[in-house]
Parts: sequence; structure tokens; C-alpha cells
Amino acid sequence: MLPVKTFVFLVTIHKNQNSKYNIDMNSYDVAVIGSGPGGYVAAIRCAQLGMKTAIIEKYSTLGGTCLNVGCIPSKALLDSSHHFEDAVKHFDTHGIELPGDVKVNLEKMIARKQAVVDQTTGGIDFLMKKNNIDVYQGLGSFKDARHINIAGEETIEIEAKHTIIATGSKPSSLPFINIDKERIITSTEALKLKEIPKHLVVIGGGVIGLELGQVYRRLGAEVTVVEYMDRIIPTMDAGLSKELNKVFKKAKFKMNVSHKVKSVERVGDEVIIKADNKKGEEVEIKGDYCLVSVGRRPYTDGLNSEAAGVKLNDRGQVEVNDHLQTSASNIYAIGDVIKGAMLAHKAEEEGVFVAETIAGQKPHIDYNLIPGVVYTWPEVASVGKSEEQLKEAGVAYKSGSFPMRALGRSRASMDIDGFVKILADKTTDEILGVHMIGARAADMIAEAVVAMEFRASAEDVSRMSHAHPTYTEAIKEAALAATEDRALHI
Repeated sequence: MLPVKTFVFLVTIHKNQNSKYNIDMNSYDVAVIGSGPGGYVAAIRCAQLGMKTAIIEKYSTLGGTCLNVGCIPSKALLDSSHHFEDAVKHFDTHGIELPGDVKVNLEKMIARKQAVVDQTTGGIDFLMKKNNIDVYQGLGSFKDARHINIAGEETIEIEAKHTIIATGSKPSSLPFINIDKERIITSTEALKLKEIPKHLVVIGGGVIGLELGQVYRRLGAEVTVVEYMDRIIPTMDAGLSKELNKVFKKAKFKMNVSHKVKSVERVGDEVIIKADNKKGEEVEIKGDYCLVSVGRRPYTDGLNSEAAGVKLNDRGQVEVNDHLQTSASNIYAIGDVIKGAMLAHKAEEEGVFVAETIAGQKPHIDYNLIPGVVYTWPEVASVGKSEEQLKEAGVAYKSGSFPMRALGRSRASMDIDGFVKILADKTTDEILGVHMIGARAADMIAEAVVAMEFRASAEDVSRMSHAHPTYTEAIKEAALAATEDRALHI
């Protein structure tokens, strides 16, 4: 792989050539606005299918939120902080003795994170070059349904038979909160702090807040989570929420659920948060940093969608039909900018779906089988229906669970928290949902997705041989428990 700087040079030359194109050379089969996982994957698939393709990105690097200030950098910090926590808490138990105290070099940790980001975004530059995709740097906005203005160092106009909107999302806030990006911060700033907070207050008990909260708790910060709903990770199965809450309390997080934040004020280097608890009593929490993590909003700023006849709904999302086609028939939208879970892998699937649709194929996405993951430790992963959803729908089901602590592999690695739960149709035994919390759950959930994609029964999975000792044995045991309540190792 070429060095990252070489990629940037090649792309810059390519973009400079674009400014000299004649009208024919500035005409494309497909233009993709946004280069996140959905956008760049859509562009690659379009190019693979023989379409002349352009991708437009307003920032200086490709990869969107996920690669630059989201999925990739947060996982880099989670891994680094996990290593530190292991060294401090577990090495001695493993018989590993270190000379002197283990210390955190936050500057070096942040630098490693950035190196991972640079390498990854540089890889996207390479993929664009490899697939002959023209890259334009600048803000893309519709002139009309077939023409896009790109405002960069100079304004360029291109023509596209089809356009894919993949502009992603930005962190949400609350109307009364002033994000100063210094003490009152979003996930973007939390990825590059210059010091470890003494007391980090996280507003929002969802995926992003819990992951970044765990990073800084491991590094020594006191962490308080304030969540409006009555449990953390409220969109996932309640059993997962309960178990993760138990793990976090054991790690001395302060968890405040059913709390409605009503003010966030900075006074010098202190942030004061006031909230009403479920009894209506006012609670005051003080910290030196406050991470506002209350979700994300679709990002369409500057798109000038109305000029192309593209309609947005009252939540700011681009309206699409079952083919991900907007109100302008030659324009599609994917990823965080449309309805559904804001997940990078959902956006990728939609990018491929749209590319193949434009090519005249008949692709398919089963949104029920797109897994959700929380990359805390233990990891949390889920696919299909939760117990709450099945009860609400009146579906008769059976449930089988197996605790991770009953596995030899878990005891060997000291990762004994968590469980696997399988929900199956009471009559047919078809698997309807799989929910797990434990070591490597983010990887293990793929087995459940494959099984459900082929409409496997719990008995099917229970009769599959699973290597011993592995974490995935818990899936087989949970399937046995769901089939005939005959798990072997409990």
C-alpha cells in the first residue's frame, strides 16, 4: 500500500484535472454526495457495475464520520484503554509483573488513534483510484435534479444521470445546551481530549456515550451517566440493558436513569448539569467535562435538495420509497440521512442495494437482520426481534439463555460477564431474535445473522458442532436451552 501522503497527492492531481474537464467529461452515470461507508461503498459498486462514477466530499479526507470521528477512532481508543485496564487490574493475576507503575500517555494514545484513522482513510483514497472513481473535494449542492455544483477551491458543475445522497449525520444536542467544544463537548471532541477528565458527565446512555464513557473510566476518570429513559441502551433487549448496567456499576460508573436534563451551564472549568429525577426532584451534577450524547441528526445542510425536487420529512430525513428512491426519480438516498438505524453497515448494504437497482438488478435488504452492536466490554450485540417486540406483536415464543461464566473459554480469559439468549417461534422453532452480551459478542453475532438469513431453527443451531473451547459455544447452549431446555453445561 502506498503511503497516505502519496494518496492525497494523487487525488489532488485528479481533482485539479476535473476543473479543466469539458461538459462531456463532467458528465457521469452516478454521482455520490458523501464519502462515508455508505457513499464510498455505493461508488465502488457502481464502478464495478460499469458506471462512470464520481464521489463528492466536503472535507479533506474521505470516509465520513465513521472513519474520521466515529466508528474507527472510538474503537482504537477502546482497545488502547482496554490494554491499559488489563495491565493495571489483570496482569498480576496472569503472572505478569511489570517494573514500576503503569501510566497513561494520553497524547501518545490519541496519536495512535489518529494514525489508525489516517491509514484507514488513505485506504479509501486507494480504492477510489483503483476503481477509477473521480473524487471531488467541496460542498456538493443541487442546481437541479441532474446538475450538481461543487464549491471547493473553485466552483465546478457536474452532470449526473443518477445521484446518491449519502451525507450522513451529525451529533444532536438539546435546545438549551451550548456546545462550546471545550468543556461541553460532542463525541468528536471526546476523541481528542488533551487531558483525562476528573469527572466526565455523559448525557445519554446510548451506544456512543457508553463507549466513550468506558474509555475515560478505564483511564481514571469518574464517570456519571444521565439517561432520560428508564434504562441504558433502551433500543435493545431489556435483558442486555440490565446486564450491562450491572457491569458498569461494578466498574463504579454512576448511573442515573429516568433523569430529564433541563440545564447545562459552564462556569470556568466546571460544568453544572441540572436534571429532574423520576420523582420530579431536582438533581445537580458537577463535572469538569460534559459529553452530550443524545443521538444524531440527519445532515443535509447546504444540499439545496429543494432545487432537485427532493423532499425531507419533519425529522429532516430524506424521504425514500422501498427502492430508496427519493421524490426525484433519478436521485436516491442511503444511510443516516434516511429512516432507520444509524449504522455504518446498514449504509453499506443500502449503498450496494442502490447501485444494483440503478444497474437494473433486483437486490434485497432484510432490515430485521441488520445487527446492532455496542463496543463496550463486555460487548453487546443483537439481531432480530427483542422479547419486548415479540410480546407487543403477540407472537408466541420460547426463550433459551446461557451464561458466559459457564464456558471454559470465558473462565480461561477471565471474561465471565454476560449471556447469550435465543428467542424462537413456539410452534415452528424458527429463530426470531438473538441477543448477547459478552467477550467478542460483536463477532459472534454474525453466526446468528447467518442462521436467521437461512431461517434456521433453534434445533438446527443446537446440532451444529462448535469448536471447544470458544465463546460461540454459548450460542449452541442457548439454542439447546430454547429447543428442549436441555443446555448441557448448566
